Amino acid sequence: MHRFIPLFAAAFLVASPVVSQPDVWKREWPGTDFSRKTVDNWAEIQSGGPPRDGIPAIDAPKFHETSAETTLQPNEPVMTVALSGQPERAYPIRYLIWHEIVNDSIGGVPVAVTFCPLCNSAVTFDRRTAHGVLTFGVSGKLRNSDMVMFDRETESWWQQAVGLAIVGDLTGTELTMLPGWMESWREFKTRNGASGLVMQQPAAGRPYGRNPYQGYDSSARPFLYNGEMPPHGIAPVARVVRVGNRAWPVARVRAAGGVSEAGVHISWESGQASALDTGEIARGRDVGTIRVRDAQGRDVVHDVMFAFAFHAFWPDGEWMIAP
Repeated sequence: MHRFIPLFAAAFLVASPVVSQPDVWKREWPGTDFSRKTVDNWAEIQSGGPPRDGIPAIDAPKFHETSAETTLQPNEPVMTVALSGQPERAYPIRYLIWHEIVNDSIGGVPVAVTFCPLCNSAVTFDRRTAHGVLTFGVSGKLRNSDMVMFDRETESWWQQAVGLAIVGDLTGTELTMLPGWMESWREFKTRNGASGLVMQQPAAGRPYGRNPYQGYDSSARPFLYNGEMPPHGIAPVARVVRVGNRAWPVARVRAAGGVSEAGVHISWESGQASALDTGEIARGRDVGTIRVRDAQGRDVVHDVMFAFAFHAFWPDGEWMIAP
């Protein structure tokens, strides 16, 4: 099978060779200190196609109540963020697939809701750090096929899947991950009634509801990934539930009707479409909704990502493949 190329990136890759030398990057990133890094080999960082801010992050998103939402289909995926004392907020993947980062504030807590389609990694971060509150954008760079974010305050580069600054002044700084989960719009709306809030469509002129990565989550090999494939015969783009440095294959959780191990309970419910399957997100196959809770029923920070990405960023991680 030929290597998968996202539709929006194809034109950039045909026109521009991949470069990975800091002296070239400095033209686009004059404020980034390339002498500070955690990356062993610059060749690990590649251009994904679009330039800096070519995928525009959303700042100060607008919301309306669930009763006012008429565009989303019941099975469409949304990223849900629930902070204590605040109404739950839904960030539709139909928007995140085109913007990848939403800089928001919930009850005075500045957050970044992020989604890397190439890794299926959806993580919410607290934007507060010891260096101040940061605002994030999309660099256009990839490492292990995962989005490299940047903060606008110092132009440091951050690895989205792990929330770690890997290049620049803030190298080594880690962002705090906040509990969040991906679920269907139907699930969010049923649970919240009229009290939940859903992000409104941005005024950015994208074909929202379409998937520019058609067929990606059934491809044989990830885009711009040259690392090791996952062990145990697990397909590289099979979904796994990451909690800390452990990964449970979603196929196992689904087959078992739920798993309780290592201090967490992982559930699976049908009804959520894959955003990375067919050209229209709502027509994607049912991949279900994962929730992860502790013994007290509290939501636990987790990510439902592709297996290759877990293996790339947690090479010594524990694979929870059997009871």
